[in-house]
Amino acid sequence: MKKTRKDFERYHSENTKVYQLFCYFADKVRKAGFKKYSAEAIFNQIRWYTDVETQDAEGFKINNDYKPYYSRKYMEEHNCDLFYTRKSIADN
Repeated sequence: MKKTRKDFERYHSENTKVYQLFCYFADKVRKAGFKKYSAEAIFNQIRWYTDVETQDAEGFKINNDYKPYYSRKYMEEHNCDLFYTRKSIADN
């Protein structure tokens, strides 16, 4: 079942590190000169970073249903159009 905005807001408030990492990697993408990028690639980079590079003891899981919420949140807060989007429940 798709996650609603309410689900996202709850997850986001309980897992602020996810968005911090999302912003960190998205900022790196922008600094590298990319005009468009994939939120899925950012999610996979977060997974790699937490699972392999840092072996994060907190061990959080990221649900792919939150990709549209995080990408839209980032674009709104950073006044950019970095991520590919399509019609989504996150638009409501």
